[in-house]
Amino acid sequence: MIARAENGQTATQLAAELRPDVVLMDLSMPHLDGFEATAPILEEAPGTAIVVVTGSDDPDDVERARTAGAAGYVTKDRILAELVVAIRSAVASG
Repeated sequence: MIARAENGQTATQLAAELRPDVVLMDLSMPHLDGFEATAPILEEAPGTAIVVVTGSDDPDDVERARTAGAAGYVTKDRILAELVVAIRSAVASG
């Protein structure tokens, strides 16, 4: 099943309902940003692998996402080359 959330709060609710294997998470969202939504998603659906997909290549954002529990981080400029690899790696480590 595939679902789409317009904001971090909805992403958290959908993850609790659907228990996805993988969540592709943007960092810039209203209500809860991707950093703030990651921890509650992992609490509600602990087997979920979260891969951040964002425009930011700031090392502080990468570290903050990993600290929040993200299993992978892909910048949008590298999405075609790295997204499938990041998803497979995140699922394998979870």
